[in-house]
Amino acid sequence: MRGTRHRTRTRSLLAACAVVAGLLVPAGLLVAGHVGITGAAAAAAPDPEPSGAECRTSVRDSRVVAYCHNPYPSSDRVQLHTECARWWDIDADSKPVDVGPGRTVRLEDRCWKEVGSAWVTHAGEPRAGTPKA
Repeated sequence: MRGTRHRTRTRSLLAACAVVAGLLVPAGLLVAGHVGITGAAAAAAPDPEPSGAECRTSVRDSRVVAYCHNPYPSSDRVQLHTECARWWDIDADSKPVDVGPGRTVRLEDRCWKEVGSAWVTHAGEPRAGTPKA
């Protein structure tokens, strides 16, 4: 009888330890930051690869010139947009140009009279937005 009682107590203690461990491990992982609130393993968010050409735009009289340099290993597509100040002057968009890795491109446009604003967009950017002079 002593053996059966001892085995029952041992099994009860083992079961209690398993329950306690099952409750403590997720709480410890949550505190350590390895698991999110939902309980799923939190994978580190990948840093996006830097990309995109840096463009410098200058306006002189009725001419607009933009130089775009791409220091990154992936190509970028840029386009110059020119908005003329006069209502009768035609606004213009240049053809999109690919800027390869380590390359610089020159984009230019003009108005008949004054330039209202000019900005460069990159591939994937919507054209609508606040123009940058």
